[in-house]
Amino acid sequence: MDFINAVILGFVQGLTEFLPISSSAHLLIVGRLLGTGDDPGAAFTAITQLGTETAVVIYFWRDISRIISRWFSSLIGRIPRSDPDAKLGWFIILGSIPIVVLGLIFQHAIETTLRSLWIVAITLIVFGVLLGVADYVGAKKRKLDQLTVPHAAGFGFAQALALIPGVSRSGGTITAGLFMGYERAAAARYSFLLAIPAVFGSGLYQVYKSVTEACSVASDTCVPETFGPVETLVATIIAFAVGLVVIAFFMRYISKRSFLPFVIYRIALGTLLLIMLGTGAMQS
Repeated sequence: MDFINAVILGFVQGLTEFLPISSSAHLLIVGRLLGTGDDPGAAFTAITQLGTETAVVIYFWRDISRIISRWFSSLIGRIPRSDPDAKLGWFIILGSIPIVVLGLIFQHAIETTLRSLWIVAITLIVFGVLLGVADYVGAKKRKLDQLTVPHAAGFGFAQALALIPGVSRSGGTITAGLFMGYERAAAARYSFLLAIPAVFGSGLYQVYKSVTEACSVASDTCVPETFGPVETLVATIIAFAVGLVVIAFFMRYISKRSFLPFVIYRIALGTLLLIMLGTGAMQS
């Protein structure tokens, strides 16, 4: 049964990672609804994100290789440091700092307290409303070649909010981008590029922890993991395959349409979750 549940959760991860609806929230919710009553765990979530982030690398490979090449070229003086792609490399490094620092500082809370479904429900609603407001009032005129240092820092702190399940990594950064006046597609593209260092760093760290540390039920240092390495690997592969399809769909979708359907979905899901928790139909 654990294998089947892992397959389902891998599909959920791939389906929700790139949509601004929070993949970590959906893994928590679906994990409870599968009948095991278990939290899939922070490590399972982080490792399966390696699959979806690999999909990002493949989809944006031309952008990524160009940015890395131009960034290195600027370091050795072959091109000006003012080159847009070279600057984008520096901005991604700058924007990755907040989530690394805050992730280390609040690691215990992230793996335990912040995984409460009460918190998930509230963040789904609050950040759903913020996404809707940002999409409505944002100028949507700026392109990525207009990115500045303050805006790069703003994107970075917005991404760090995704350490809280229910916020959504893409949703948080896209919301910040819209508030700062960026086009929908530009904000989404930068959101996915910015996530690469953080997601790979977190996922590989959790792989290291799962190999070198035993998570004891009696210990208060982590939440016991539900799935073993085989189930987690299968879920990661499925997340990659589904995520590659979803990211292609999402980039086409937002080039012509608003985020309103995702806003409505977030508010509806958060409200339903609050009702289920309040009536005892689901435990937090």
